[in-house]
Amino acid sequence: MAAANPFQKILTALEKPDGGEFGKYYSLPALNDPRIEKLPFSIKILLESAIRNCDEFQVKSNDVEKIIDWENTSPKQVEIPFKPARVLLQDFTGVPAVVDLACMRDAMNNLKGDSNKINPLVPVDLVIDHSVQVDVARSENAVQANMEFEFQRNKERFGFLKWGSDAFHNMLVVPPGSGIVHQVNLEYLGRVVFNTDGLLYPDSVVGTDSHTTMIDGLGVAGWGVGGIEAEATMLGQGFAVPKESQSKVVEFNFHGTPAQLRHGDVVIAAITSCTNTSNPSVMLGAALVAKKAFELGLEVKPWIKTSLAPGSGVVTKYLQKSGLQKYLNQLGFHIVGYGCTTCIGNSGDIDDAVAAAITENDLVAAAVLSGNRNFEGRVHPLTRANYLASPPLVVAYALAGTVDIDFEKEPIGVGKDGKKIFFRDIWPSNEEVATVVQSNVLPHMFMATYEAITKGNPMWNQLSVPSGTLYAWDPKSTYIHEPPYFKDMTMSPPGAHGVKNAYCLLNFGDSITTDHISPAGSIHKDSPAAKYLLERGVDRRDFNSYGSRRGNDEIMARGTFANIRLVNKFLKGEVGPKTIHIPTGEKLSVFDAAMRYKSEGHDTIILAGAEYGSGSSRDWAAKGPMLLGVKAVISKSFERIHRSNLVGMGIIPLCFKTGEDADSLGLTGEERYTINLPSTVSEIRPGQDVTVVTDNGKSFVCTLRFDTEVELAYFDHGGILQYVIRNLIKS
Repeated sequence: MAAANPFQKILTALEKPDGGEFGKYYSLPALNDPRIEKLPFSIKILLESAIRNCDEFQVKSNDVEKIIDWENTSPKQVEIPFKPARVLLQDFTGVPAVVDLACMRDAMNNLKGDSNKINPLVPVDLVIDHSVQVDVARSENAVQANMEFEFQRNKERFGFLKWGSDAFHNMLVVPPGSGIVHQVNLEYLGRVVFNTDGLLYPDSVVGTDSHTTMIDGLGVAGWGVGGIEAEATMLGQGFAVPKESQSKVVEFNFHGTPAQLRHGDVVIAAITSCTNTSNPSVMLGAALVAKKAFELGLEVKPWIKTSLAPGSGVVTKYLQKSGLQKYLNQLGFHIVGYGCTTCIGNSGDIDDAVAAAITENDLVAAAVLSGNRNFEGRVHPLTRANYLASPPLVVAYALAGTVDIDFEKEPIGVGKDGKKIFFRDIWPSNEEVATVVQSNVLPHMFMATYEAITKGNPMWNQLSVPSGTLYAWDPKSTYIHEPPYFKDMTMSPPGAHGVKNAYCLLNFGDSITTDHISPAGSIHKDSPAAKYLLERGVDRRDFNSYGSRRGNDEIMARGTFANIRLVNKFLKGEVGPKTIHIPTGEKLSVFDAAMRYKSEGHDTIILAGAEYGSGSSRDWAAKGPMLLGVKAVISKSFERIHRSNLVGMGIIPLCFKTGEDADSLGLTGEERYTINLPSTVSEIRPGQDVTVVTDNGKSFVCTLRFDTEVELAYFDHGGILQYVIRNLIKS
């Protein structure tokens, strides 16, 4: 149980020059430990947090010593707890987080607790940036048109978030059209130092993807985590920090113009993602490439979907001041909106004629984007070859029209005078870029942009939302739905449990990503989620994306393992979101198979290889399997955040012993699996060995990947959210 902070004695006043004090802070030098001076700045941030939050349960004095002794502990696999100062969300992760908070209030209310105790305990900044899609491109009116489409699709989600910003304390919602979350964080939201009721401490933040570390450039420690860990941080919990013939030509008709496509030809070229659009040098560099190319007479083929989505309005201001935006427009890189767009998979449709040429001829079409993720099926279902590039290179590849080019030796195109134009002819020098940046990126642009950011825009301000601290769930809604996490919940924890005679739902190899487990992109017309929406009168053109519907557990459960590029060993080489129902041998969608097992009263497990759950942090990659009835995942290794998220949802993570996997142990996945665990959590140790037994007589030993006592407490309660509710009621 929590105890008084043992480090109160080093609280020190920071005095003002003219008398009085700014507040008090935990002084690291006051510990008089020579090891502290040698610590890197980032480790000192962790140390200060551990000292400030030490309660001898979630954060122990021993954890403080581990950090101080960093020189000796850093080479080892040592986990330390960390409680960040604030939480950063985008709307794809923000909607399910607010849904969970609203549902937790209902659960508190049902258990006769004070529902108003469910509030973020640290500041939460939620930036709506993941919903805008590139419906309209290569148009001066693209920003306004795309925002109108965005509000038409997402009115219900946006209204829910607007309700949440009023219903919950400590929560700021930045409206759509303002920019990309991490660029807004860098330019506006970063505090650097907090002063909370006279207590001074460094700004630190967890955000719900890996780009959060961009804030490190301001000296603010930032981590990318999963949605479940972010919710835990919001509620006062911490998290652990460990250590074919390629010459094939397809001819087609593009709006009356003869056109050709080959393997490797570019059909999407997108300047996108806060990690690039927050850098004026590469943005203005791209504009200079466009200027040189235009002046030489180069053009981008009209069937290539080009787009520019800045991370904030500042980018628009300096591109316009420099006079360079017009050259980007000439090549089709009009501004389409302020949000993640293609980087998160919101690339929008490509032209029907182009799509038909690709699908009917099995072409490997390419996308080039200045994003951060190029998993198969993420950028667009029809672009199998997706390449990450800087904004100037995106422009260059769009001009070339293919990724199958050697820029050193092959021309990008032919200029207006008939001369061959090479990469070197359009690439700006460092001096050219520096000159344009210095004269056009000015401080007042940032101040003018962010003075009005929280005032919203007309469409946001006109949204009508309900009042009240408890949310009025609409059973007809296909966007926001009350999840079943707390159904029949009582004040007594369910306790630890093993798994008995479970079937294997899926049998995977290595590198199954969170995009495979819970895709964020478009909803396929033949998927269980599409069937669900059609049955409720939703037209196919209004399906939107999985990411935009993360507030509805019914859709997200159906979208679990719905990635069209899923490779499941049961299917003997066939690729797609299917599996085999072992008792009957019937091939079903993963969702239908899971529901069949649940209706028959059977638990399920998943077998996997190395790096299970790698890629973008994604809470639904843990919530979804839990709703499908998955009780355990046995893999060679886990991605850190995903393993933690599985724990948070009550799923048992197990690792094969070194050198072993399902194949080496002779497991086909057709066996039934029993995992023996004590029924009392006090009898379980973090990282202990666990024996798994199959119904055909095989047995093997795995490592139980509950890594801390706190994670065991979550497991005992059936998950982290249930743990938080029971403890809040008790307090």
